[in-house]
Amino acid sequence: MTQRLRVSDAVVESLQQTNRIDRCFAALRARGEAALVPFLTLGDPSVEMTLELMHAVEQEGADLIELGVPFSDPTADGPVLQRSLEIGLQAGGTLPRALEVVQQFRRHSDVPVVLYGYYNPIFRYGVEAFARDAASAGVDGLLVVDLPPEEAEELLQWTRPAGLHFVCLLAPTSGPDRVEVVLRHAAGFIYYVSVTGVTGVKVIRPAEVRPAVLALRERTHLPIGVGFGISTAEHAAAVAEFADAVVVGSALMRLVDLHREQEDMVPQVASLVRRLKHAILEVRRTPGHSV
Repeated sequence: MTQRLRVSDAVVESLQQTNRIDRCFAALRARGEAALVPFLTLGDPSVEMTLELMHAVEQEGADLIELGVPFSDPTADGPVLQRSLEIGLQAGGTLPRALEVVQQFRRHSDVPVVLYGYYNPIFRYGVEAFARDAASAGVDGLLVVDLPPEEAEELLQWTRPAGLHFVCLLAPTSGPDRVEVVLRHAAGFIYYVSVTGVTGVKVIRPAEVRPAVLALRERTHLPIGVGFGISTAEHAAAVAEFADAVVVGSALMRLVDLHREQEDMVPQVASLVRRLKHAILEVRRTPGHSV
């Protein structure tokens, strides 16, 4: 068995400081801006089109990109993303293909990429090899929805030294003990799930989310992103008033689904991203605004 490379805390800290996610949020914070994080499914409508969509959302203002890796049993996702992930899987959207797409994206872009998915494909790939190959491809972070942080050491022992950030989820149902565990393990940013349940089903109520996010900010230096239920520019603006990042997924993949066979599919997605980014920028420029 290969012996795990022992890396000092100083080296790990140095790797983390060079992470694109950290640099992105530091730059946004200096400008007083919130991040826009669009979600795209690998392979929907095709692997090649995913790369085109990644470049399109970057051009319209995406600050980070969350790239969904298809899995056969996406229990955390709602109907829109379940359908999208199924289509992506049928189109060959595997974990190795995800790394290839990120590597191609890196030839022209420095926008941070977070892989979103489930642990089984990583486990089957081999966690040591995955950490090495993901970092080499240009991946910046991981959001593994079915891997609780207290059970993640098998993965983290390899991803931390590779400089990959482990993004953790918190929800309205998260109690104090869960929050403490997440804050000990998370890196890059905290993903706060604005509503209970799966993705893309309920509509966000920003006024109800704001107190929880502000309370969480008192306990961590990490940026806090809010996702689930955000589908309009108005939603994005309302969340950007108090959050460090706005994550939008189902609304974008719903557009992909509606325009899948049409030539305007990429422009439709790009247009929504442009409106979302404009709303986020405008609300932070409002006189007297403060987070």
